Amino acid sequence: MTQFSSALLGQAQAVELLTQAVIKQRLAPAYLFCGADGVGKSLAAKCFIELLLCDRIPESERGLIEQKLRQGNHPDVLWVAPTYSHQGKLLSAAEATAAGVKRKAPPQIRIEQIREIGQFLSRPPMLGARSVIVIEQAETMAEGAANALLKTLEEPGKATIIPIALSAESLLPTIVSRCQRIPFHRLNRHLMVEILTQLGKVEIATRSEIIGLAQGSPGAAIAIWEQLEALPIDLLDRLTTLPISRRQGLELAVQIDKELDSGEQLWLLDYLQYTYWHRYRITQLVEILEQTRSHLLAYVQPRLVWECALLKIGNC
Repeated sequence: MTQFSSALLGQAQAVELLTQAVIKQRLAPAYLFCGADGVGKSLAAKCFIELLLCDRIPESERGLIEQKLRQGNHPDVLWVAPTYSHQGKLLSAAEATAAGVKRKAPPQIRIEQIREIGQFLSRPPMLGARSVIVIEQAETMAEGAANALLKTLEEPGKATIIPIALSAESLLPTIVSRCQRIPFHRLNRHLMVEILTQLGKVEIATRSEIIGLAQGSPGAAIAIWEQLEALPIDLLDRLTTLPISRRQGLELAVQIDKELDSGEQLWLLDYLQYTYWHRYRITQLVEILEQTRSHLLAYVQPRLVWECALLKIGNC
C-alpha cells in the first residue's frame, strides 16, 4: 500500500478502497474511476492492476509480471482507448496524428472495441487468476457501445473491468449501478507543485497562471505548458499586453487564423480569460472573450471573429 500511495499523491480515499479490496479479497466485478482529467486515474489503474495481478504471487515470479505490465504486453490486460474511424480502420489519437488524419469529431469508444472486450474475456486468463480491462474516457461511448458494455458487465467472468470517466453522470445509470465507484479529487496547490516537481516539471510548478488554469490537475498543467510551448513565440506577449492598437489587433487576427486550428483557438480563449481577469480585473474583457467563444463554436469565420474581438479589447 505504501508504494501505491506514494505513487498516487492526494488520492488517499481511492488508494484505501482499492488496496483493502485486494487485501480482503473482496473484489467487485467492475470499478468506476471517476474524476477530472489529469488527477491520476490512469496511473491508479496501472498501480491497481499490478497490485491485483501480483497478489499472492511468489516474489520470484513477480518480476516477469511487473516487466510485462511496464512494457504493455501482459496477456491478461486489455487497455481500451477512444479511437477515430478512418477508411474502415480504427485509429488511436497518436495514430491519427501520425497519419495526418483531419479530425472533425472527437474520438470515441466504439462498439467494435466493446466486442473486442467480449472476445478477450471469452478465453481464460493466461498468467494469473483473472483478466483486467481498462476503458479510458468511457464517457465517449456511443449508445450502441454502452449497451454492449452493459451486457459484458452483467457476466464478466474471471475479470475486473475498470471504466475511467469524468463523472458517474456521464455514463448510463445502468452501467454505474454495476460498478463500485472510486472517486478522484482535484489537488490543492501544494500537492500540484510537489507532483510536478517530482515529475521534473519544475518550470511548470513555478508558473502561477498555469497552476491556476489547471484547477487542481497536474496532467492539465502539463498539457497547458505544452500548448504554450507550441504557440508562436510572440503571440501571447502581444495578446496579453494591453492596450492593443487597431493595426495590431488586425495583424493578430490574421496570425491567429493562419497559425492556430479551431481547438487551439478555443484553448487560447481559456488562457486569455484567466490572464486578463487576474491581470486587469476588467469584467468586459472576459465578456468579450465569451462572445468570441460562442461565435467560434457557431462556425463564424475565425478571422472576422478575432478581428471584432481584438478591436473591442483595444477599446477597453
